Amino acid sequence: MPVTIKDVAKLAKVSPSTVSRVISDNPKISNETKKKVFEAMKKLNYYPNAIARSLANKSTKTLGLILPNTEEDLFINPFFIQAMRGISVYAQKKGYYIMYTYSNNEKEEINFIKNYIYSKWVDGIILLTVRENDKCIEYLKDSEKYPFVVVGRPEKSDGILWVDNDNFKAMYDVVNYLINKGHRDIAFIGGPHTLNVTRDRLDGYLRALKVHGISVNEKFIYEQVDFTEIKGYEAMMEILDYKEPSAVVTTDDLIAFGALKAIREKAINKIAVVGFNNTPLAEYQQPKLTSVDIKAEKLGYYAAKLLIGKLENKNIETNHYIIDTELIERESTL
Repeated sequence: MPVTIKDVAKLAKVSPSTVSRVISDNPKISNETKKKVFEAMKKLNYYPNAIARSLANKSTKTLGLILPNTEEDLFINPFFIQAMRGISVYAQKKGYYIMYTYSNNEKEEINFIKNYIYSKWVDGIILLTVRENDKCIEYLKDSEKYPFVVVGRPEKSDGILWVDNDNFKAMYDVVNYLINKGHRDIAFIGGPHTLNVTRDRLDGYLRALKVHGISVNEKFIYEQVDFTEIKGYEAMMEILDYKEPSAVVTTDDLIAFGALKAIREKAINKIAVVGFNNTPLAEYQQPKLTSVDIKAEKLGYYAAKLLIGKLENKNIETNHYIIDTELIERESTL
């Protein structure tokens, strides 16, 4: 039998009318009571779709932002800070506020999305990452067309608002550039393969090698569990234990920082290293890091623009924006 408001009320030890008031976000209900009711709804897997529909016209002028990081890692990777700045600039310009939360994994993200939707705390949601078979995107698509936008390329983009770089082309251009400089033994260190951004950049790397008739060396390809300096360091050490490449491309500056550290420890001076994101610290590495500027702030700005346009029923000419990238060339022995 389907779960009802009475079942939720019984578990939360409140009246059915109190549950209804919590769902409608009645300001007279205490936060403690709201918490009990939402916990009961979550435990019973109860979602008040009919009531949510009746509240569809209620605007909070607030956007929900889901950050795929723990609280410890949130401010380590500058990409998220830069993207949040862009989101905030456009949102403030249009009179919107930002409510953000961070998560440890995809399951937690879905729970936060459910809370956002059924509490009516936000008018729309911004996701800052895209995974293979992304459950967050699928859930939002199935949630009665709840407005959302994704920073990243969805696998199936029909009916989805999204903003991204052309990550395949960006990496292809980097590897092509290095090959034209005379490099042939080019290693690749990326983040998790479950992320579309990693797969797109790896595909660009592989295609550039193929176009130039260079054989792929699987021992030069490393994909790590996250975008951190320590993972870049560990991957570079393993590569160097096998063979010294002439160049290394990475999918994130933090990974590149770790690669540079390993190269310095080995006292090697002739390996070209290229990162992605063009973070402020890239210029202060030894040697200075060449990096692809993905314009993270612009990604966030246009994500907010798409979502707010949708919320305000603007005539949106496109469901996505592709943001140009730029190779920022520095010393890294290119």
